[in-house]
Amino acid sequence: MEKLECKIRKIQNGDLDFVYKAICELENEVLDFEVFEMIFNENISNPKNLYLIAENENVGLGFISFHTQNLLHHCGLVGEIQEFFIHKKYRGQGVGRLLINEILNYSEQHNLKSIEVTTNKKRVENVAIYENLGFSLSHNKFTIYK
Repeated sequence: MEKLECKIRKIQNGDLDFVYKAICELENEVLDFEVFEMIFNENISNPKNLYLIAENENVGLGFISFHTQNLLHHCGLVGEIQEFFIHKKYRGQGVGRLLINEILNYSEQHNLKSIEVTTNKKRVENVAIYENLGFSLSHNKFTIYK
């Protein structure tokens, strides 16, 4: 299979519908659009966040959201991938790798101490995907839902 032609750019307000549909598919639920839009606009305008979309001729293929913060226990800036979505039709064609490479470049330019990503335990296949992208399974994450 030949590699898909795509470009990576920062997400803009006009990408809201693509990201909304992607997150609803990822979470397998319909989210409150008005609340989603408010959070989306806040997050893409925050200079500590990097939101990128992969597209081919203005067709969205996938996106990634990356938030950074200074953490005491790392004594520096750490980044965390919050959402990472590749449309089913385009998986396995290098789109995810391109988005991750942009995050790696950003992390190097901003001297980040580490990059973290969490995946839901029901997405078993993601462990191998993240390991293939260079991540190591080094932590446990505990959650209380309210």
